[in-house]
Amino acid sequence: MSHSSSRSSLSRRGFLSAGLASAAAVGLAACGGQSAQTGTAGSASGKGGAEYTGPKVALTFWNGFTGGDGAFMKKLITDFQSSHSNITVTMQTMQWADFYKKLPTAVTADKAPDIAVMHLDSVATMAARRSIQPLDDVAKALGLQESDFAPVPWKAGIYKDVRYSIPLDVHPMGFFYNKTVMEKAGLDPDKPPLTAEDYISALDTLKGKGIAGHWASPFQFTGGMSVYQLVTQFGGSLFSEDAGRATWAEEPGVKAMQWWLDLVKKGYSPAKVAQDADFIAFENDKTAFNWNGIWSLNTLAENKKVKWGVAAMPQIGEKKAVWANSHQFTLPVHKKPDDNKVEASKTFVNWVSQHSLEWAKGGQIPARNKVREESGFKALTGQATLAEQLDYVVFPPAVPGIGDALTEFYTAVNTVMLGGKDVGATLKAAAGRADKILAANKKKYA
Repeated sequence: MSHSSSRSSLSRRGFLSAGLASAAAVGLAACGGQSAQTGTAGSASGKGGAEYTGPKVALTFWNGFTGGDGAFMKKLITDFQSSHSNITVTMQTMQWADFYKKLPTAVTADKAPDIAVMHLDSVATMAARRSIQPLDDVAKALGLQESDFAPVPWKAGIYKDVRYSIPLDVHPMGFFYNKTVMEKAGLDPDKPPLTAEDYISALDTLKGKGIAGHWASPFQFTGGMSVYQLVTQFGGSLFSEDAGRATWAEEPGVKAMQWWLDLVKKGYSPAKVAQDADFIAFENDKTAFNWNGIWSLNTLAENKKVKWGVAAMPQIGEKKAVWANSHQFTLPVHKKPDDNKVEASKTFVNWVSQHSLEWAKGGQIPARNKVREESGFKALTGQATLAEQLDYVVFPPAVPGIGDALTEFYTAVNTVMLGGKDVGATLKAAAGRADKILAANKKKYA
Protein backbone atom coordinates (compact mmCIF):
# COMPACT_ATOMS: atom_id res chain seq x y z
CA MET A 1 0.00 0.00 0.00
CA SER A 2 1.29 3.25 -0.69
CA HIS A 3 2.34 4.52 2.60
CA SER A 4 4.41 7.54 2.09
CA SER A 5 7.97 7.83 3.19
CA SER A 6 7.03 11.29 4.39
CA ARG A 7 4.90 11.48 7.51
CA SER A 8 3.60 14.90 6.52
CA SER A 9 2.51 13.57 3.15
CA LEU A 10 0.53 10.64 4.43
CA SER A 11 -1.78 10.11 7.32
CA ARG A 12 -2.40 6.51 8.22
CA ARG A 13 -5.95 7.66 8.73
CA GLY A 14 -5.91 8.20 4.98
CA PHE A 15 -5.17 4.60 4.29
CA LEU A 16 -7.76 3.43 6.78
CA SER A 17 -10.25 5.51 4.82
CA ALA A 18 -8.88 4.04 1.63
CA GLY A 19 -9.41 0.51 2.83
CA LEU A 20 -12.97 1.23 3.83
CA ALA A 21 -13.63 3.18 0.66
CA SER A 22 -12.22 0.48 -1.60
CA ALA A 23 -14.59 -2.04 -0.10
CA ALA A 24 -17.56 0.29 -0.20
CA ALA A 25 -16.93 1.73 -3.65
CA VAL A 26 -16.47 -1.60 -5.34
CA GLY A 27 -19.41 -3.00 -3.45
CA LEU A 28 -21.61 -0.16 -4.62
CA ALA A 29 -20.45 -0.71 -8.17
CA ALA A 30 -21.39 -4.36 -7.88
CA CYS A 31 -24.88 -3.43 -6.77
CA GLY A 32 -25.36 -1.73 -10.11
CA GLY A 33 -25.05 -4.95 -12.06
CA GLN A 34 -22.65 -5.62 -14.90
CA SER A 35 -24.50 -4.19 -17.87
CA ALA A 36 -22.21 -1.16 -17.98
CA GLN A 37 -19.07 -3.27 -18.10
CA THR A 38 -19.73 -5.72 -20.85
CA GLY A 39 -16.79 -4.52 -22.92
CA THR A 40 -14.07 -6.92 -23.95
CA ALA A 41 -11.92 -7.85 -20.99
CA GLY A 42 -9.57 -9.89 -23.10
CA SER A 43 -6.01 -8.95 -23.90
CA ALA A 44 -4.59 -7.73 -27.16
CA SER A 45 -2.48 -10.18 -29.06
CA GLY A 46 1.23 -9.52 -29.33
CA LYS A 47 4.41 -10.10 -27.40
CA GLY A 48 2.75 -9.87 -23.98
CA GLY A 49 4.97 -7.05 -22.83
CA ALA A 50 8.32 -8.36 -24.04
CA GLU A 51 8.70 -5.29 -26.24
CA TYR A 52 6.62 -2.69 -28.03
CA THR A 53 7.49 -1.71 -31.59
CA GLY A 54 4.22 -0.11 -32.64
CA PRO A 55 3.35 3.53 -33.29
CA LYS A 56 3.62 6.23 -30.64
CA VAL A 57 1.07 5.92 -27.87
CA ALA A 58 0.19 7.97 -24.81
CA LEU A 59 -0.71 5.98 -21.68
CA THR A 60 -2.47 7.08 -18.51
CA PHE A 61 -1.40 5.54 -15.20
CA TRP A 62 -3.45 5.81 -11.99
CA ASN A 63 -2.22 5.12 -8.48
CA GLY A 64 -2.35 6.42 -4.92
CA PHE A 65 1.33 7.30 -4.58
CA THR A 66 0.67 10.78 -3.22
CA GLY A 67 3.51 10.74 -0.70
CA GLY A 68 7.27 10.51 -1.00
CA ASP A 69 6.97 7.22 -2.86
CA GLY A 70 5.44 9.07 -5.82
CA ALA A 71 8.77 10.72 -6.60
CA PHE A 72 10.40 7.32 -7.02
CA MET A 73 7.68 6.16 -9.40
CA LYS A 74 8.03 9.38 -11.40
CA LYS A 75 11.74 8.70 -11.80
CA LEU A 76 10.98 5.18 -13.03
CA ILE A 77 8.58 6.63 -15.61
CA THR A 78 11.23 9.10 -16.77
CA ASP A 79 13.81 6.35 -17.11
CA PHE A 80 11.31 4.13 -18.96
CA GLN A 81 10.45 6.85 -21.46
CA SER A 82 14.10 7.56 -22.16
CA SER A 83 14.46 4.04 -23.54
CA HIS A 84 10.98 3.82 -25.10
CA SER A 85 10.56 6.86 -27.33
CA ASN A 86 7.31 5.50 -28.73
CA ILE A 87 5.56 5.39 -25.33
CA THR A 88 4.54 8.36 -23.19
CA VAL A 89 3.23 7.68 -19.69
CA THR A 90 1.25 10.27 -17.74
CA MET A 91 0.85 9.44 -14.05
CA GLN A 92 -2.18 10.65 -12.13
CA THR A 93 -1.99 10.25 -8.37
CA MET A 94 -4.86 10.55 -5.94
CA GLN A 95 -5.68 9.51 -2.41
CA TRP A 96 -6.32 5.78 -2.26
CA ALA A 97 -9.87 6.39 -1.03
CA ASP A 98 -10.55 8.40 -4.18
CA PHE A 99 -8.79 5.86 -6.37
CA TYR A 100 -11.05 3.01 -5.25
CA LYS A 101 -14.14 5.14 -5.76
CA LYS A 102 -13.15 6.48 -9.16
CA LEU A 103 -11.76 3.40 -10.90
CA PRO A 104 -14.99 1.32 -11.14
CA THR A 105 -16.88 4.44 -12.20
CA ALA A 106 -14.28 5.23 -14.86
CA VAL A 107 -14.50 1.69 -16.21
CA THR A 108 -18.28 1.90 -16.41
CA ALA A 109 -18.01 5.22 -18.29
CA ASP A 110 -15.27 3.79 -20.53
CA LYS A 111 -12.85 6.44 -19.28
CA ALA A 112 -10.52 4.17 -17.34
CA PRO A 113 -6.75 4.62 -17.31
CA ASP A 114 -4.54 2.28 -19.31
CA ILE A 115 -2.62 1.12 -16.23
CA ALA A 116 -3.53 1.06 -12.54
CA VAL A 117 -1.77 -0.05 -9.38
CA MET A 118 -3.97 -1.39 -6.60
CA HIS A 119 -3.54 -3.31 -3.39
CA LEU A 120 -3.48 -7.07 -3.39
CA ASP A 121 -6.74 -7.40 -1.47
CA SER A 122 -8.63 -5.43 -4.14
CA VAL A 123 -7.53 -7.46 -7.18
CA ALA A 124 -10.11 -10.24 -6.83
CA THR A 125 -12.89 -7.72 -6.29
CA MET A 126 -11.96 -5.76 -9.41
CA ALA A 127 -11.60 -8.98 -11.38
CA ALA A 128 -15.04 -10.15 -10.28
CA ARG A 129 -16.42 -6.78 -11.38
CA ARG A 130 -14.77 -7.24 -14.80
CA SER A 131 -12.94 -3.97 -14.20
CA ILE A 132 -9.47 -5.31 -14.99
CA GLN A 133 -8.09 -7.43 -17.82
CA PRO A 134 -6.62 -10.94 -17.60
CA LEU A 135 -2.81 -10.91 -17.77
CA ASP A 136 -2.06 -14.58 -18.34
CA ASP A 137 -0.54 -13.74 -21.73
CA VAL A 138 1.96 -11.39 -20.07
CA ALA A 139 3.17 -14.09 -17.70
CA LYS A 140 3.31 -16.63 -20.52
CA ALA A 141 5.11 -14.42 -23.05
CA LEU A 142 7.71 -13.33 -20.51
CA GLY A 143 8.09 -16.77 -19.01
CA LEU A 144 7.12 -15.45 -15.59
CA GLN A 145 6.31 -17.98 -12.90
CA GLU A 146 6.02 -18.24 -9.16
CA SER A 147 9.73 -18.91 -8.76
CA ASP A 148 10.43 -15.41 -10.14
CA PHE A 149 8.49 -13.67 -7.37
CA ALA A 150 7.74 -13.75 -3.70
CA PRO A 151 5.15 -16.56 -3.74
CA VAL A 152 2.26 -15.09 -1.74
CA PRO A 153 1.75 -11.88 -3.77
CA TRP A 154 2.23 -13.87 -6.99
CA LYS A 155 -0.55 -16.31 -6.10
CA ALA A 156 -2.80 -13.50 -4.91
CA GLY A 157 -2.99 -12.12 -8.44
CA ILE A 158 -5.01 -15.15 -9.54
CA TYR A 159 -8.79 -15.15 -9.46
CA LYS A 160 -10.76 -18.19 -10.67
CA ASP A 161 -7.59 -19.67 -12.21
CA VAL A 162 -6.91 -16.53 -14.26
CA ARG A 163 -4.12 -14.02 -13.57
CA TYR A 164 -5.27 -10.43 -13.26
CA SER A 165 -2.23 -8.68 -11.81
CA ILE A 166 1.56 -8.62 -11.76
CA PRO A 167 3.07 -7.95 -8.31
CA LEU A 168 5.27 -4.88 -7.93
CA ASP A 169 6.24 -5.05 -4.27
CA VAL A 170 5.59 -6.33 -0.77
CA HIS A 171 5.33 -3.94 2.16
CA PRO A 172 5.39 -5.72 5.54
CA MET A 173 5.47 -4.41 9.05
CA GLY A 174 8.71 -4.37 10.98
CA PHE A 175 10.02 -3.93 14.49
CA PHE A 176 11.48 -0.47 15.11
CA TYR A 177 13.43 0.13 18.31
CA ASN A 178 14.61 3.37 19.85
CA LYS A 179 18.23 3.00 20.95
CA THR A 180 18.25 6.11 23.13
CA VAL A 181 15.30 4.89 25.21
CA MET A 182 16.73 1.38 25.47
CA GLU A 183 20.05 2.74 26.73
CA LYS A 184 18.23 4.94 29.25
CA ALA A 185 16.56 1.84 30.69
CA GLY A 186 19.80 -0.15 30.77
CA LEU A 187 18.94 -2.38 27.80
CA ASP A 188 21.43 -3.26 25.10
CA PRO A 189 20.49 -0.96 22.17
CA ASP A 190 21.98 -3.39 19.68
CA LYS A 191 20.01 -6.40 20.88
CA PRO A 192 16.28 -5.82 20.40
CA PRO A 193 14.08 -8.48 22.06
CA LEU A 194 12.83 -10.94 19.44
CA THR A 195 11.14 -13.65 21.55
CA ALA A 196 8.01 -13.42 23.67
CA GLU A 197 9.94 -13.91 26.90
CA ASP A 198 12.62 -11.36 26.03
CA TYR A 199 10.02 -8.87 24.84
CA ILE A 200 8.03 -8.90 28.08
CA SER A 201 11.26 -8.84 30.09
CA ALA A 202 12.37 -5.71 28.22
CA LEU A 203 8.97 -4.08 28.76
CA ASP A 204 9.21 -4.85 32.49
CA THR A 205 12.65 -3.25 32.60
CA LEU A 206 11.37 -0.17 30.81
CA LYS A 207 8.35 0.02 33.11
CA GLY A 208 10.68 -0.10 36.09
CA LYS A 209 12.31 3.06 34.74
CA GLY A 210 8.95 4.77 34.31
CA ILE A 211 8.83 4.22 30.55
CA ALA A 212 5.82 2.84 28.67
CA GLY A 213 7.83 0.69 26.29
CA HIS A 214 5.28 -0.12 23.58
CA TRP A 215 2.31 2.14 22.88
CA ALA A 216 -0.55 -0.08 21.70
CA SER A 217 -2.63 1.62 19.03
CA PRO A 218 -6.39 0.95 18.96
CA PHE A 219 -6.55 1.81 15.25
CA GLN A 220 -5.95 -0.21 12.11
CA PHE A 221 -2.66 1.64 11.87
CA THR A 222 -0.91 0.01 13.59
CA GLY A 223 -2.92 -1.82 16.22
CA GLY A 224 -5.28 -3.74 13.97
CA MET A 225 -2.44 -4.90 11.75
CA SER A 226 -0.44 -5.93 14.81
CA VAL A 227 -3.30 -8.04 16.18
CA TYR A 228 -3.83 -9.49 12.68
CA GLN A 229 -0.31 -10.90 12.63
CA LEU A 230 -0.52 -12.00 16.27
CA VAL A 231 -3.58 -14.12 15.45
CA THR A 232 -1.42 -15.99 12.92
CA GLN A 233 1.51 -16.18 15.32
CA PHE A 234 -0.75 -17.87 17.85
CA GLY A 235 -1.67 -20.49 15.25
CA GLY A 236 -4.91 -19.05 13.92
CA SER A 237 -6.18 -17.06 10.98
CA LEU A 238 -8.75 -14.38 10.37
CA PHE A 239 -10.73 -16.47 7.91
CA SER A 240 -11.44 -20.10 7.12
CA GLU A 241 -9.45 -21.66 4.27
CA ASP A 242 -12.22 -20.94 1.76
CA ALA A 243 -12.77 -17.47 3.26
CA GLY A 244 -16.38 -18.45 3.87
CA ARG A 245 -16.38 -17.44 7.52
CA ALA A 246 -14.46 -15.30 9.98
CA THR A 247 -12.36 -17.28 12.47
CA TRP A 248 -10.80 -14.51 14.53
CA ALA A 249 -13.07 -15.25 17.51
CA GLU A 250 -11.48 -18.66 18.02
CA GLU A 251 -8.83 -19.24 20.69
CA PRO A 252 -5.82 -17.86 18.73
CA GLY A 253 -7.72 -14.67 17.99
CA VAL A 254 -8.74 -14.21 21.60
CA LYS A 255 -5.15 -14.81 22.76
CA ALA A 256 -3.82 -12.30 20.24
CA MET A 257 -6.33 -9.60 21.17
CA GLN A 258 -5.76 -10.21 24.88
CA TRP A 259 -1.98 -9.92 24.47
CA TRP A 260 -2.40 -6.56 22.75
CA LEU A 261 -4.87 -5.34 25.38
CA ASP A 262 -2.55 -6.50 28.17
CA LEU A 263 0.08 -4.02 26.96
CA VAL A 264 -2.27 -1.40 28.39
CA LYS A 265 -3.54 -3.38 31.37
CA LYS A 266 -0.02 -4.21 32.55
CA GLY A 267 1.21 -0.65 32.19
CA TYR A 268 3.45 -1.15 29.18
CA SER A 269 1.34 1.27 27.15
CA PRO A 270 -0.87 4.28 27.90
CA ALA A 271 -4.59 3.69 27.48
CA LYS A 272 -6.53 4.94 24.45
CA VAL A 273 -3.51 5.87 22.33
CA ALA A 274 -4.46 8.43 19.69
CA GLN A 275 -4.02 7.78 15.97
CA ASP A 276 -0.30 8.03 15.08
CA ALA A 277 0.62 8.89 18.69
CA ASP A 278 2.60 5.65 19.00
CA PHE A 279 4.92 6.64 16.18
CA ILE A 280 5.21 10.24 17.33
CA ALA A 281 6.17 9.04 20.81
CA PHE A 282 8.81 6.80 19.25
CA GLU A 283 10.30 9.67 17.27
CA ASN A 284 10.36 11.83 20.39
CA ASP A 285 12.16 9.28 22.59
CA LYS A 286 9.06 8.63 24.71
CA THR A 287 8.79 4.90 24.00
CA ALA A 288 11.21 2.16 23.02
CA PHE A 289 9.37 -0.15 20.62
CA ASN A 290 7.08 0.43 17.67
CA TRP A 291 5.58 -2.09 15.25
CA ASN A 292 5.09 -0.22 12.03
CA GLY A 293 5.23 -0.54 8.27
CA ILE A 294 8.29 -0.57 6.07
CA TRP A 295 7.14 2.82 4.82
CA SER A 296 8.47 4.24 8.11
CA LEU A 297 12.09 3.62 7.09
CA ASN A 298 12.51 6.84 5.12
CA THR A 299 10.55 8.87 7.67
CA LEU A 300 12.97 7.81 10.40
CA ALA A 301 16.00 8.23 8.14
CA GLU A 302 14.98 11.85 7.59
CA ASN A 303 14.76 12.44 11.34
CA LYS A 304 18.36 13.06 12.34
CA LYS A 305 17.50 13.39 16.04
CA VAL A 306 16.27 9.86 16.72
CA LYS A 307 18.65 6.90 17.11
CA TRP A 308 16.85 3.82 15.91
CA GLY A 309 17.18 0.34 14.48
CA VAL A 310 14.90 -2.08 12.67
CA ALA A 311 14.49 -5.84 12.92
CA ALA A 312 12.12 -8.57 11.84
CA MET A 313 8.90 -8.79 13.83
CA PRO A 314 9.32 -10.47 17.25
CA GLN A 315 7.83 -13.95 17.56
CA ILE A 316 5.26 -13.66 20.34
CA GLY A 317 3.25 -16.77 19.50
CA GLU A 318 4.09 -20.28 18.36
CA LYS A 319 5.27 -19.32 14.89
CA LYS A 320 6.58 -16.39 12.92
CA ALA A 321 4.12 -14.20 11.05
CA VAL A 322 4.02 -10.59 9.89
CA TRP A 323 1.27 -8.47 8.37
CA ALA A 324 1.94 -7.32 4.82
CA ASN A 325 0.28 -6.07 1.68
CA SER A 326 1.38 -5.66 -1.92
CA HIS A 327 0.98 -3.20 -4.76
CA GLN A 328 -0.10 -4.97 -7.93
CA PHE A 329 -0.09 -3.78 -11.54
CA THR A 330 -3.39 -4.16 -13.37
CA LEU A 331 -4.80 -3.10 -16.74
CA PRO A 332 -8.36 -1.73 -16.50
CA VAL A 333 -10.99 -2.80 -19.01
CA HIS A 334 -11.97 -0.66 -22.00
CA LYS A 335 -15.04 -1.38 -24.12
CA LYS A 336 -13.02 -1.07 -27.33
CA PRO A 337 -9.41 -1.68 -26.30
CA ASP A 338 -6.64 -0.12 -28.35
CA ASP A 339 -4.32 -3.03 -29.07
CA ASN A 340 -1.27 -0.78 -29.26
CA LYS A 341 -2.01 0.82 -25.90
CA VAL A 342 -2.62 -2.56 -24.30
CA GLU A 343 0.67 -3.90 -25.63
CA ALA A 344 2.58 -0.76 -24.59
CA SER A 345 1.01 -0.94 -21.13
CA LYS A 346 2.23 -4.50 -20.68
CA THR A 347 5.71 -3.42 -21.76
CA PHE A 348 5.65 -0.70 -19.10
CA VAL A 349 4.48 -3.07 -16.37
CA ASN A 350 7.19 -5.58 -17.19
CA TRP A 351 9.91 -2.93 -17.40
CA VAL A 352 9.05 -1.35 -14.04
CA SER A 353 8.96 -4.79 -12.44
CA GLN A 354 12.46 -5.50 -13.76
CA HIS A 355 13.76 -2.11 -12.61
CA SER A 356 12.00 -1.95 -9.25
CA LEU A 357 15.21 -1.34 -7.31
CA GLU A 358 14.44 2.36 -7.65
CA TRP A 359 11.00 1.68 -6.20
CA ALA A 360 12.59 -0.13 -3.25
CA LYS A 361 14.34 3.11 -2.31
CA GLY A 362 10.93 4.60 -1.55
CA GLY A 363 10.44 2.08 1.25
CA GLN A 364 9.28 -1.12 -0.46
CA ILE A 365 10.47 -4.68 -1.06
CA PRO A 366 10.50 -5.62 -4.76
CA ALA A 367 8.33 -8.65 -5.45
CA ARG A 368 10.72 -9.77 -8.18
CA ASN A 369 13.37 -12.11 -6.77
CA LYS A 370 16.16 -11.03 -9.12
CA VAL A 371 15.83 -7.42 -8.00
CA ARG A 372 16.09 -8.41 -4.34
CA GLU A 373 19.25 -10.34 -5.17
CA GLU A 374 20.96 -7.23 -6.58
CA SER A 375 23.73 -5.65 -4.54
CA GLY A 376 21.88 -2.35 -4.74
CA PHE A 377 18.96 -3.79 -2.82
CA LYS A 378 21.16 -5.44 -0.23
CA ALA A 379 22.72 -2.02 0.37
CA LEU A 380 19.28 -0.79 1.48
CA THR A 381 19.80 -2.33 4.90
CA GLY A 382 16.36 -1.56 6.32
CA GLN A 383 14.50 -2.96 3.33
CA ALA A 384 16.83 -5.95 3.15
CA THR A 385 16.28 -6.68 6.85
CA LEU A 386 12.50 -6.67 6.50
CA ALA A 387 12.71 -8.70 3.30
CA GLU A 388 13.89 -11.61 5.46
CA GLN A 389 10.25 -11.92 6.55
CA LEU A 390 8.88 -12.75 3.07
CA ASP A 391 8.56 -16.45 3.84
CA TYR A 392 5.96 -15.81 6.52
CA VAL A 393 4.04 -12.70 5.46
CA VAL A 394 0.29 -12.74 6.08
CA PHE A 395 -2.05 -11.32 3.44
CA PRO A 396 -5.85 -11.11 3.29
CA PRO A 397 -7.49 -13.88 1.22
CA ALA A 398 -7.79 -13.19 -2.50
CA VAL A 399 -11.58 -13.23 -2.64
CA PRO A 400 -13.95 -10.48 -3.81
CA GLY A 401 -15.16 -8.07 -1.17
CA ILE A 402 -12.81 -9.28 1.58
CA GLY A 403 -12.25 -5.69 2.70
CA ASP A 404 -15.88 -5.46 3.81
CA ALA A 405 -15.36 -8.31 6.26
CA LEU A 406 -11.94 -7.06 7.39
CA THR A 407 -13.56 -3.80 8.46
CA GLU A 408 -15.43 -5.74 11.15
CA PHE A 409 -12.17 -7.11 12.54
CA TYR A 410 -10.48 -3.73 12.74
CA THR A 411 -13.60 -2.25 14.31
CA ALA A 412 -13.54 -4.99 16.96
CA VAL A 413 -9.91 -4.21 17.82
CA ASN A 414 -10.81 -0.55 18.17
CA THR A 415 -13.84 -1.34 20.33
CA VAL A 416 -11.85 -3.51 22.72
CA MET A 417 -9.00 -1.03 23.07
CA LEU A 418 -11.12 2.11 23.43
CA GLY A 419 -14.31 0.81 25.00
CA GLY A 420 -13.04 -1.75 27.48
CA LYS A 421 -15.37 -4.37 26.03
CA ASP A 422 -14.95 -8.10 26.67
CA VAL A 423 -12.44 -9.56 24.23
CA GLY A 424 -14.18 -12.84 23.43
CA ALA A 425 -17.68 -11.38 23.15
CA THR A 426 -16.55 -8.47 20.99
CA LEU A 427 -14.62 -10.69 18.57
CA LYS A 428 -17.51 -13.16 18.39
CA ALA A 429 -20.03 -10.46 17.57
CA ALA A 430 -17.75 -8.98 14.92
CA ALA A 431 -17.16 -12.42 13.38
CA GLY A 432 -20.92 -12.97 13.21
CA ARG A 433 -21.38 -9.74 11.29
CA ALA A 434 -18.48 -10.62 9.02
CA ASP A 435 -19.98 -14.04 8.27
CA LYS A 436 -23.11 -12.36 6.97
CA ILE A 437 -21.01 -10.04 4.82
CA LEU A 438 -19.01 -12.94 3.41
CA ALA A 439 -22.20 -14.85 2.56
CA ALA A 440 -23.71 -11.81 0.88
CA ASN A 441 -20.54 -11.13 -1.09
CA LYS A 442 -20.40 -14.73 -2.29
CA LYS A 443 -23.79 -14.23 -3.92
CA LYS A 444 -23.04 -10.69 -5.09
CA TYR A 445 -19.86 -11.67 -6.92
CA ALA A 446 -21.01 -15.07 -8.16
